[in-house]
Amino acid sequence: PFRVIDGHRAALVDVTDERSPAQFSAMLRAFPGIAVLDMVECPGTLDDRGNLALGRMIRARGIATYVPRGGSVRSGAMELFLAGARRSADPAAEFAVHAWIDDAGKAPQDYPADAPENRAYVDYYREMGMSAQGAAAFYAMTNSVPFAAARWLGVAELSRWVALDSSPMLQ
Repeated sequence: PFRVIDGHRAALVDVTDERSPAQFSAMLRAFPGIAVLDMVECPGTLDDRGNLALGRMIRARGIATYVPRGGSVRSGAMELFLAGARRSADPAAEFAVHAWIDDAGKAPQDYPADAPENRAYVDYYREMGMSAQGAAAFYAMTNSVPFAAARWLGVAELSRWVALDSSPMLQ
């Protein structure tokens, strides 16, 4: 799902899955100077565990995430956007969130709030720099929307939940 733009920039242009962390590692071995991940067309993930591992890799490398004009970050791709050491988006970018559903057809509400299935996301958001209160509020907001639906967020609304960087370096 990754496309190298130049020695400092790559793009995410597809769904991620269990192979994505290895593909990302291979890209970084070949292009160690990648500093910005443009999130162009990001519909989500087919593998939440792999997706969270990929997000941790993005954060560990200090890579910034940027959504260009017309870019779309949806579903599990939101976790990858949040992984950016710095995050930025064109005012015309769009984001969509919703609750997850597992292989057994269960949603977050089917588990206790402190169950590992729910803690994994809140803990991840904390690792990505959110406060405990912010992580819990963001997770609750995403889970207020059923898996089969979406809550669409513009940049202004997203910035109520997520710290965004307005640095021209990312654009």
